[in-house]
Amino acid sequence: MLSETSNIKRALRAELRERRRILTCTEREEATTGFTANLIALTREHEATVVACYLSAQNEPNTRPFLNWAFANGVRTLFPITREDGLLDWAHGDGETETQGLFGMPEPVGELLGPIAINDVDLIIVPAAAIDGTGMRMGWGRGYFDKTLGSMQKCPPVFAMIYDEELLDSVPREVHDEPVNGVVTPTRIVTF
Repeated sequence: MLSETSNIKRALRAELRERRRILTCTEREEATTGFTANLIALTREHEATVVACYLSAQNEPNTRPFLNWAFANGVRTLFPITREDGLLDWAHGDGETETQGLFGMPEPVGELLGPIAINDVDLIIVPAAAIDGTGMRMGWGRGYFDKTLGSMQKCPPVFAMIYDEELLDSVPREVHDEPVNGVVTPTRIVTF
């Protein structure tokens, strides 16, 4: 039986998914330009030479222009590969060559590295459904990033990519949920 918090999360995720789905092409393009500029600024600010970032799915904030910039500028990228046991493997990718992983999510094609490969990055960029003003992250419900972040002994800065209206006053929280250090939106970078 699902908890009341789980039910509230499910309803909020459905609403946020729908809001993303109905964005116009122009809104998406403008947002992508802002996301890309802010991700580049964040990477430079943290002097990151290795970044963990995800390949965005259809209605997620578009990471690909940033990944192209990273590749062209010698910033190595590490991408998550979902596993059936709930953990993430990682792979270096070129930001271009990809396949469909578990749950239909895009994943890179490359040498498979184990879960501990994430320990060698300078900056982590994660997806999110919403973030609140304290940095509490509500993901999309599978818990992969919560498990990864929760298991790291020394975690570099973690930033979630969300649209401006997804920075909420509060998000429902469960014991396993992990906070982030900041968010990147199309218009700003917020550090908590």
